Amino acid sequence: MEAYFWAFVVGGLICVVGQLLLDVGKLTPAHTVSTLVVAGAVLAGFDLYEPLIDFAGAGATVPITSFGNSLVHGAMAEAERTGIVGILTGIFEVTSAGISAAIIFSFLAALLFKSKG
Repeated sequence: MEAYFWAFVVGGLICVVGQLLLDVGKLTPAHTVSTLVVAGAVLAGFDLYEPLIDFAGAGATVPITSFGNSLVHGAMAEAERTGIVGILTGIFEVTSAGISAAIIFSFLAALLFKSKG
């Protein structure tokens, strides 16, 4: 039960930061998402995101900051294996499934539903 509480708190705090960036920082949604992805990547670079995942579970893996974490882990793992070129290929290897799913499901939704605009 305690794990659910911390997942809710940490995920909520990440969302609060995003909302503050939108409302107080007057950032556009695209800038806000980019900032959160970069924040996740920076935290992963300093080995701080994995302990957050261990502590909060889905509260840290569901928000967009986790995407930045995935980018860094994919790049670093592939760079160790294949060298500097692995930085680029590792990013694509780790994130391609999620991006592909988003494209496929968006396409299917566009086929099934009519736009109101």
